[in-house]
Amino acid sequence: MTAERAYTTITGEIPEGGVSPVSYEIQRSRFLAYAIHAECEEDVRTWLQSIKKEHYEARHIPYAMVLGACADRQRSSDDGEPGGTAGSPILEAIKTRGVTNTAVAVVRYFGGIKLGAGGLIRAYAHAAGLGLDAAAKVRIMPLRTMYVQIDYDLLAAVERYVREANVQTGGTDYADAVMLTLLVPTGDIELHQRALTDLTAGRARYRLGDRTYAAVPLA
Repeated sequence: MTAERAYTTITGEIPEGGVSPVSYEIQRSRFLAYAIHAECEEDVRTWLQSIKKEHYEARHIPYAMVLGACADRQRSSDDGEPGGTAGSPILEAIKTRGVTNTAVAVVRYFGGIKLGAGGLIRAYAHAAGLGLDAAAKVRIMPLRTMYVQIDYDLLAAVERYVREANVQTGGTDYADAVMLTLLVPTGDIELHQRALTDLTAGRARYRLGDRTYAAVPLA
């Protein structure tokens, strides 16, 4: 079974009407960088078709994508530019920023002045980086639902612990006993169970529920 892990991604396409696309110009060539959150190649290819339809006069629209929580699925295309001068630098821009489930396409409008291989690599890398830096990012945290059953006389102490430990909560049920629903990072389950067991002198009872993910915004 593959271990669950946290990862960083962008929240979606660069906001429409804001910084979408990010424009970069050098030696009369104009580069338009688009970035989007995607979780499968099919979504990326559909998105690319819409960009190509919009920019049908553009000579080249190279792209790259990094997919999967482990960033283990990577693709790139030079789209007619000299080999290694477009797709690879776009891919490196994504990898350098440590994001996954992310695709970047850079539209190039040729300005009549050749940039050379080195110039193309720098231009595509820079444009892709501008697009990625403009996109909001989130940290995706794997969580597990943990139900904690306690008696009423323990409620105040447990709630104080939950606040101080900054544990996410999913609600509380009040019946013969109190059932707290906590959303705990998968790697911290035993830590919180030990702490609550100590706090309640072994009177807390636990049950694990579904796995889920939470998005934590990054600055």
